[in-house]
Amino acid sequence: MTIPPGSTIGILGGGQLGRMLSIAAARLGYKCHIFDPHESPCAADVAAAHTRAAFDDVAALERFASEVDVVTYEFENVPVGPLEAIADKLLPSTRSLAIAQDRASEKEFLERCGARVAPWRAVLTLTDVACAASELGMPIVLKTRRYGYDGKGQAWIASGDVTEQSWQAIGAQPAVAESGISFESEFSVIIARWADGLHAVWDPAENEHGEGILRRSTVPTSDAVAVQLPEACEVAVRIAEALDHVGVLTVEFFASEDGPLVNEIAPRVHNSGHWTIEGAVTSQFEQHIRAICGLPRGTTDLIGAGATMDNLIGDDVDRWPELVADPGAHVHIYGKDEARPGRKMGHVTRLR
Repeated sequence: MTIPPGSTIGILGGGQLGRMLSIAAARLGYKCHIFDPHESPCAADVAAAHTRAAFDDVAALERFASEVDVVTYEFENVPVGPLEAIADKLLPSTRSLAIAQDRASEKEFLERCGARVAPWRAVLTLTDVACAASELGMPIVLKTRRYGYDGKGQAWIASGDVTEQSWQAIGAQPAVAESGISFESEFSVIIARWADGLHAVWDPAENEHGEGILRRSTVPTSDAVAVQLPEACEVAVRIAEALDHVGVLTVEFFASEDGPLVNEIAPRVHNSGHWTIEGAVTSQFEQHIRAICGLPRGTTDLIGAGATMDNLIGDDVDRWPELVADPGAHVHIYGKDEARPGRKMGHVTRLR
């Protein structure tokens, strides 16, 4: 089914990804309606409407869905249960959300898809953690099964002396324990898939992190990563097919000695794809709108030789005067009200 321009797209979540989706949708002639519990989410600044309500407010979700033609989401930490009430309008589906929200379910799913992941164990108790450390060997990293992002909900264990301390650091809650692995680099494959199974993939980006937060994405990747990209792209396609995903899906990888290992998936547009706004013929945001509305695929070809995207985190945004004065810098300021440490306030893309 094709949803024509002039229709309204509902977006669950009002952060920067919702903002950039709204801008891309407006270019194609769509209106956007943001659903978010905050008073002034930055996406609402560029959208036609904003409903302020909790993500688990079923009555509000049903009213919201009745006012839009299709619903999508900009982040995965939206409760799945209440969304069943609007599932007939939701793309991607709740299946993609449910799997991405639980790290243990995600890893089991990835292994069923034939993807390689780091050795891991599900843990529910401190005793489980000790057993996992014994079976996997040190070091291991604990990751909460739910609600971890940008390095949150994680703690490393390098020796038995810190096992209980690390368990408490993640809130002594259900988690996965993963082997600490050696890898050359981190990279991401971003794929868009349509309801009829057609898909489009961008050149993968090589990613640099600091304190668990993405700092820089570079396209094309280094040669050491490039040799692993064909296999990684095949894996990403298999994952999207297994989910019957409609819209953009991101698969994050480690480039290891054994080949590409999947770190995690995100069933949405992604920070590492921001470079596509200026660096590709069709951005990840426009392509997501095209996919959920049933429009033809846009080409993902590079514009130029490549691109580098740098996040503006916390008070990095105070550098905006020098950045906007740089003729080679494509500056995006998200309009958030407070520049807190670790908060993504904008990004800058430079083409080659």
